[in-house]
Parts: sequence; structure tokens; C-alpha cells
Amino acid sequence: MDSSQVLIRRYRQGERDFSEAELGGADLSRADLRGIDLSRADLSRTNLVGANLSNANLSGTDLNGTDLSIAHLSKSDLSGANLSHARLSSHEWGAAFLDGANLSGANLSHANLFMVDLSGVDLSKANLSDASLIGVNLSEANLTDANLEGANVTNEQLAQAKSLVGATLPDGTKTSKKKEKATPRRWWQVWNK
Repeated sequence: MDSSQVLIRRYRQGERDFSEAELGGADLSRADLRGIDLSRADLSRTNLVGANLSNANLSGTDLNGTDLSIAHLSKSDLSGANLSHARLSSHEWGAAFLDGANLSGANLSHANLFMVDLSGVDLSKANLSDASLIGVNLSEANLTDANLEGANVTNEQLAQAKSLVGATLPDGTKTSKKKEKATPRRWWQVWNK
């Protein structure tokens, strides 16, 4: 019996604390793991497609390269989690907590991030194309080299970001590669014409 089957069996028996578990590369696709504690666990390269992780504690968890497409993460704690290069496309976050999370290189295309607090989060090289960023707090977020093409986001939100250097903006234009803080005025002025 592999580690994912053992976890699911123990979860069904009522156990919820799997903190620091070693599950890298496991297949937990479509698993119902609501309220589970996987804090500081290794879930790198894990298949979590369609998994229900609502109200889960994933703080400090390594989710590098993990596929979380169409997973449910509403009200989950992902503070300090490493989500670099994770696949989170077509995803609804529903008030997930992401303080200090690393989303560099993550695929968030078509994600619905409505009202998620991404302040201070590393989104460098992230794919946010066609994502809904309505009401998202982007203050001090690092959007260096991020792809925001087609994203639903306002000028005011982007102006709060720590960096937009080299980012592709919603209209497809690229910002300067200069080190100073980039501002999205150029694309927004064109967008509003």
C-alpha cells in the first residue's frame, strides 16, 4: 500500500494530523481531505487535481511543482507554503490565507482569486493570464516577469505591487526591464481609450 492510500485510509478513520508527512510525488487526486493538517509536509510534485482541501492547514508545506488544478482550497491556510511552479489553473481560492507564500512560476491562468490577500506574495514569473483578480490585495506583491495578459485587474491594484519589472500586462504589453518600480499607467491609458 503506497503512502497516499495509507493517508486516505487513516483520514477516513478520523485522523487529521499529518503534519510533516513525506508525500512527495503521491497521487491524491480527487481525495476529500477537508480540514486535514498537512503543515510543513512534503507534497512536492504531488497530484492533487480536484482534491478537496478546504479548511486544510497547509502552512509551510512544500507544494513545489504540485498539480492543484480544480482543487478546492477555500479557507485553507497556505501561509509560508512553497507553491513555486505549482499548477493552479481554473482554480477558486475562496478566502485562502497566503501570507508569505511563494507562488513564483506558478500557473494561475483562469484562476478566480476574488478577494484573496496576495500582499507581499512572490508571484514572479507566475502565469496569471485570464485570471480574475477582482478585489485582490496586491500591495508589495512581486510581479516581476509575471504574465497578466487578459487578467481582470485594475490600475490601482497593479500600482500597489512591489515590482512589475518585465511583466506582461492585461493588454499584452510588456513593462520595462529596468530595476525601478514599474507603473502600469501606459497600458491603463491605452485600455481606457
